[in-house]
Amino acid sequence: MTSFNSIIAAVAVVGLLLGHGANAQEKQWTKITIGTEGSFAPWNYEEGGKLKGLEIDLAEDICRRAKLECSFIVQDFDGLIPALNVGKIDAVMSGMSATAKRAEVIAFSQPYATGGQTFGIQKGGPLEALPFKGELINLNDEASALDKIEKLKAALKGKTIGVQAASINASFLDRYLKGIVDVREYKATTQHDLDLSAGRIDAIVASYNYILDAAKKPGNRDMLTAGPRFIGGVFGNGSSIGLRKSDVKLKAMLDEALIASFADGTYKNISEKYFGYDATPQYKR
Repeated sequence: MTSFNSIIAAVAVVGLLLGHGANAQEKQWTKITIGTEGSFAPWNYEEGGKLKGLEIDLAEDICRRAKLECSFIVQDFDGLIPALNVGKIDAVMSGMSATAKRAEVIAFSQPYATGGQTFGIQKGGPLEALPFKGELINLNDEASALDKIEKLKAALKGKTIGVQAASINASFLDRYLKGIVDVREYKATTQHDLDLSAGRIDAIVASYNYILDAAKKPGNRDMLTAGPRFIGGVFGNGSSIGLRKSDVKLKAMLDEALIASFADGTYKNISEKYFGYDATPQYKR
């Protein structure tokens, strides 16, 4: 009897789960809540009590196209994926790269930016002469990338590098420069900028577009990019909208809206406004 009751209970649970799954698939999306960090200019930032940035303008455009009412919640970067998976938010737009590790727990839209990651340093410092300045190194070609990273290690040995916690840049340092550099993690990128300008760290690793924008701000006038730009590998396929794996219909709606924005030049105008160049990615219709 106990065994029979257990079977019935198991079937009931499965039925509930299947019913829940069916309801999730049939959901008619009319509004969504988007999580963003709100302190990662030019991607997303607060100014005068309002959210601004490339991702804010892009979200407004794709929400209009998808006929969605969209609102934003500001959340620490390392809490965005947990907030998504517990249902506090429905999407993430926060300069989040679509990496293989993150794809184990969430889904991603079509990428909308692939600017790469690089080193930020202070003008006149010892790291200004880092090799491979401006060169694009694709970590998907790891054999070639490792040869160049070995050449970087001599200049970086013993240096203190600032990085945002739970970021792809933290993963990069752990994988390729562990034991070579001292890593200091920060809750927000603006915090490592302050330590860099004060000379408490030797460099940062961050988004190329982020560093270009940060260098325009008071207190960061001596900030420069140094060394190569990295793409691929631990850095993933570029910044994308993070979504729950179960929300297949919402992903399709947002992908369609993104591609339409790329195709008619709207995204080009948005990226030129915030990045200073056309960052329209390659895409498939």
